[in-house]
Amino acid sequence: MSLLVIRAEEIRELLPVADCIDAMDGAMRAFSAGEVTIPARTIAPLADDRSFFILMPGEMLSPAMYGAKVVGLHPDNPARGRPAVQGFVVLFDSHTGNPLALIDGAEITALRTASASALATRTLAREDASSHGILGTGVQAASHLEAINCIRDIRSVRVWGRDPDKARRFATEHADRLGQDISAVDDPAEAGACDIVSVVTNSPLPVLSGAWLQEGAHVNLVGAHEPDDREADTAAVTRSRVYVDSLEGALSEAGDILIPISEGAITRDHVVDEIGNVLLGNAPGRGDPRQITVYKSLGLFAQDLYASASLMEKALKAGKGQLVEFP
Repeated sequence: MSLLVIRAEEIRELLPVADCIDAMDGAMRAFSAGEVTIPARTIAPLADDRSFFILMPGEMLSPAMYGAKVVGLHPDNPARGRPAVQGFVVLFDSHTGNPLALIDGAEITALRTASASALATRTLAREDASSHGILGTGVQAASHLEAINCIRDIRSVRVWGRDPDKARRFATEHADRLGQDISAVDDPAEAGACDIVSVVTNSPLPVLSGAWLQEGAHVNLVGAHEPDDREADTAAVTRSRVYVDSLEGALSEAGDILIPISEGAITRDHVVDEIGNVLLGNAPGRGDPRQITVYKSLGLFAQDLYASASLMEKALKAGKGQLVEFP
């Protein structure tokens, strides 16, 4: 029995962003249709009161696999030059229980998270959206830059970060690499006034104001994952049609939504539906080019599962990864 090990440096080669967006389309449709089993994830705080151990299990029907993502979330890691998310995804054969693959968790998380935002953006953003504002300068900022470029003709990118020097380095590095108009801005309102806005920070307090959002904008809220944390203020949510990856998860974990509910600014009905139901034709998407849409991402193991299954298939076909005899 062999276990396929896929390292971080092989993931982007084997699963380009465009292919991962397609995998996310399948994942979100399957999740909303009840075709994947995703039990509640376990998030255990660690002794430093900032880090978490996270276990995310699940099963898919086709191909017949189950598995889990087992990772640590250490928010201080990027300052040390290490990914905030570290660990792995493990896949098993549903019929036999044979372990099939072990896949780097940090890289697959970065890729699938940005690809899920790109899928939501492709579904909800105006077709003529051409500017992208990014609040944040970490791994997800880079991943969202690439992913959004895949689904819209982006002519200008405005990046804001709490560290202006880091934002400038980010803009210069990626502008040189992509040959794209990317500039750092000192005022977050400039990034918040773009056609597409991706908020990818680890801030527990709002960094995006609803007053900055322009008519017809689409917003991806990605960084906050706790009921008491949020990246967008109440006005940003009340002005918008809100969509989520999981209704159950959003209404228990998403501070961006729960805090405005607790304030009485919105009710639970303000959330239109899951993005998967929009894709299935069971819920309305954007109905007016002037509307503001928000996609609140918490992350689902269905996304990791579908991305990992696609990655494993591609690796086996290409003869990539390392086959290890197990046990």
